[in-house]
Amino acid sequence: MSNNFFVHESSYVDNNVIIGDETKIWHFSHIQSGTSIGKCCSVGQNVNIGNNVKIGNNVKIQNNVSVYEGVELEDYVFCGPSMVFTNIKIPRSEFPQRGSKYYLKTLVKKSASIGANATIVCGVTIGEYAFIGGGTLINKDVKPHALMVGVPAKQIGWVDFKGKKINFLNNEFEDEIAYYKLFDDNIKIIKK
Repeated sequence: MSNNFFVHESSYVDNNVIIGDETKIWHFSHIQSGTSIGKCCSVGQNVNIGNNVKIGNNVKIQNNVSVYEGVELEDYVFCGPSMVFTNIKIPRSEFPQRGSKYYLKTLVKKSASIGANATIVCGVTIGEYAFIGGGTLINKDVKPHALMVGVPAKQIGWVDFKGKKINFLNNEFEDEIAYYKLFDDNIKIIKK
């Protein structure tokens, strides 16, 4: 484990954890065994990161978030305050399902943003640069660059690389980063 990161004295980091350079772990957080956190990440106050979780580089996890085993966050993912991940579809206290064989994989792809108090039901993939509005319930896969809101979530548009809503004209949009085109309710992006 590198020594080029910060862990607040009130936080716990279990054995067998990898933390990248310049990552900061703030007050009252717990990083569990087998977890890998990339470089330049920010883990807010009261965050729990479960066993064997993989977190990429430049990820920001705000206060009061639990990232359970079975969840993977790619580079530049943003998790807003108090958003929720799950890892079991049908939980029962009477009939516990413990261990990774029961956990459904959730993948949050590069640069996706998840708003405060959103809930991500396990077993989904959130596409690159997708934007999940605050309080939204995600229970199915999300397309890259999709703008999702509501309970359950509905796609209400598309966002560009910076997260701004795209206003298409004749199914085309261009900004300083890319040229975007709609094809059969899917977005095609050609980077400049």
